[in-house]
Amino acid sequence: MANTKSNSHTISLGYILWIFGFTGSHRFFYGKTATGILWFCTLGLFGIGWIIDLFLIPSMDREADLKFLEGKYDYNFAWILLVFLGFLGIHRLYLGKYITGILFLLTGGLLGMGWAYDLCTMNDQINELNHRHPLS
Repeated sequence: MANTKSNSHTISLGYILWIFGFTGSHRFFYGKTATGILWFCTLGLFGIGWIIDLFLIPSMDREADLKFLEGKYDYNFAWILLVFLGFLGIHRLYLGKYITGILFLLTGGLLGMGWAYDLCTMNDQINELNHRHPLS
């Protein structure tokens, strides 16, 4: 039987996002929405949680790989688009959500609120799409 272990999230992108970790971006990336919001509001638990996360990223990566399904849409690419071009809606265009992608483009990610929503739900959005379009 083939190995069914997923590698939906890469550890290298986790560490790149950790650099901006005081914003919680690496925690959102790994599907830890509640603590991502906490990190965002407290600047990484006043920097202490941010430093501790340097050592926790490998376990967060393993958990995400077990939780999220690989498929047609790549989590890493979508997250790069969201974090660095999110206000332009490019990540939504990549996911085939053309109407909201254009709306984001015209409104700066619905004035940031839509972008914040996508930070909290991106993994679930991709997971749902990948359930519809699994790898062959």
